[in-house]
Amino acid sequence: MTWPEAPATDTGLLVLHALRCAGTVTLARLHAITGLDEADAESELIDLGAGGLVTRLSGGIPGWGLTDAGRAVDAERITRELETAGARERVTAAYERFLVLNPELLDLCTAWQLRPVDGDMALNDHGDPGYDSRVLARFVDLDRRADAVCAELSAALPRFGRYRIRLTEALERAAAGRSEYVADGTASYHIVWAELHEDLLATLGLRR
Repeated sequence: MTWPEAPATDTGLLVLHALRCAGTVTLARLHAITGLDEADAESELIDLGAGGLVTRLSGGIPGWGLTDAGRAVDAERITRELETAGARERVTAAYERFLVLNPELLDLCTAWQLRPVDGDMALNDHGDPGYDSRVLARFVDLDRRADAVCAELSAALPRFGRYRIRLTEALERAAAGRSEYVADGTASYHIVWAELHEDLLATLGLRR
């Protein structure tokens, strides 16, 4: 089937791809991911739903999610965006640099969630400010190196620029004492990083 054309800057594509990378989302989370006003995002979701590309879910995890048709359309449009921009080589190079940092990010998340107590690893209750401060300092160092990767991606495809904003916000809130913004909440550094990873895989047509 041939699907309608959609320019890379089309908000419908931004919404569709956000669901591809983040899974089922509420309007509030979709706003955080895309930067779109909730009213505009909802309008796009209604249009996409009318086309059979997204569906409103209820029950355990309420929100909006992709249909199988929506996943196929997103893959086609994102590939077309990449090829039209001639950005495959640049995005691939940035992805390879991202992969160098990814194991360190995962180790840092573990260090944030667990800490050594009497020679054993225990859940981090965040009762040791010194320990948390040291781990956050390592996050800041990682983020400094990740900044170059984000810049490369944004230069290749501007829609990637939203990740830099979200990562910065998460780290700033964590530094202000909001510990959930490190690795726990849906707006945490870890989750935004994971969505960026998923976006890179989807954009390049790769599997984990």
